[in-house]
Amino acid sequence: MAVEVVMPKLGMAMKEGSVSLWHKKEGDPVTKGEIIANIGSEKIETDLEAPADGVLLKIAVPEGEGVPPGTIIGYIGQPGEQVGTAAAGAAGAKPGENAAADAALPSDAAPAGGSAPAEAPAHGRDIKISPVARKMAEAAGLDIAKITGTGPQGRITKEDVEHAIANAASTPASAGEAAASSDSQASVGLTNSALAAAPSGFVEHAEQIPVAGIRKVIAARMHDSLQQSAQLTLTLRADVTDLLALQKRMSETAQKQHEVKLTVTDFIARAVVLSLKRHKQMNSAYIGDRIHVFDHVHLGIAVALDKGLVVPVIRHADQYSVLDLSRHIKALAQQARSGQLGSDALQGSTFTITNLGAYGIDYFTPILNTPEAGILGVGAVTDTPVYRGDELQRRSLLPLSLTFDHRVLDGAPAAEFLRAVKDALEDPYRLVL
Repeated sequence: MAVEVVMPKLGMAMKEGSVSLWHKKEGDPVTKGEIIANIGSEKIETDLEAPADGVLLKIAVPEGEGVPPGTIIGYIGQPGEQVGTAAAGAAGAKPGENAAADAALPSDAAPAGGSAPAEAPAHGRDIKISPVARKMAEAAGLDIAKITGTGPQGRITKEDVEHAIANAASTPASAGEAAASSDSQASVGLTNSALAAAPSGFVEHAEQIPVAGIRKVIAARMHDSLQQSAQLTLTLRADVTDLLALQKRMSETAQKQHEVKLTVTDFIARAVVLSLKRHKQMNSAYIGDRIHVFDHVHLGIAVALDKGLVVPVIRHADQYSVLDLSRHIKALAQQARSGQLGSDALQGSTFTITNLGAYGIDYFTPILNTPEAGILGVGAVTDTPVYRGDELQRRSLLPLSLTFDHRVLDGAPAAEFLRAVKDALEDPYRLVL
């Protein structure tokens, strides 16, 4: 009997997941424990292992389509084993849907010519089509009632829409159709002016990537952050020459005695925590019509992954030393990159640090991780000639970019906080005492 492959629940807060990549095709042999797909949720990307030996009989949910946890996304069984019609109809269906009733209708029950059933409304609301495919069809101006679905029970998939778009592009259009298809042409990446200048019959093709998983959440949160807050960024440079010397000396000792390599990021985190304790208005959030000022610092550290950005949280960071912060930062970053972070580890931060110094970036404008009131962007250390008194010295300068919510606090208190971070970094022994 075929074994169901289901969408796992990656955390208590997970509402939807998608297959970022299928590593196997239908008919490919699989071994129990072998990675067969990459699964992405709102905040987590992880590998999905085969639950049994056999072959991948059916892929019920294509890449990029969002489905609730517990949804059947595929079947594994023995070569030649058939997946029942009812089971295939249920695969890819959301939990609670009456898939059995749908399965009673054969997939070839449509009238001759491939037209939609007579009872289907003109706008195709009852036509079986995946959310991704529907959006692609709407963007291309296609009538989904005229698309033949190849999925379970005739469901229209992303691939079906892609084929329909390709066929429409290769079919000469009448003058009336050409005028009606201007929106469809624009959807493949050409502006109206560019289309007017293009040679007759020329169509520019572009890859269309579904927005799903982590990227979908990042897109929504970043857009909402800019729309729902009043963001302003302040910048300055901190002289970290003495800090780098201290970090080098302490790192050697920490490596020998505690097997921990201290980095500049660890000291920056400590400087931020101490400054937040002195400037509590920055350790706050704008929620509803109230400003929530927090007693403890729950520090978010942005981690870049191949699929996007996640922000694991160090809870009660104000209770940790530089050495403790270093351990937590490294452990959370490792868990994030290996896909082992739970959704609970990505919630509840009161302030965030994001570091682009490894890419040679100086200043930038980080976007708030709302509802937080502040986020600190860290750039690349550069050696710069600086006058100290009458003497010109070579000093190491660190660019800092603070974005804050002007609804929560004004420029002066935000500047005072940023100056406090600078002062702490320039007097590094305060960070270890």
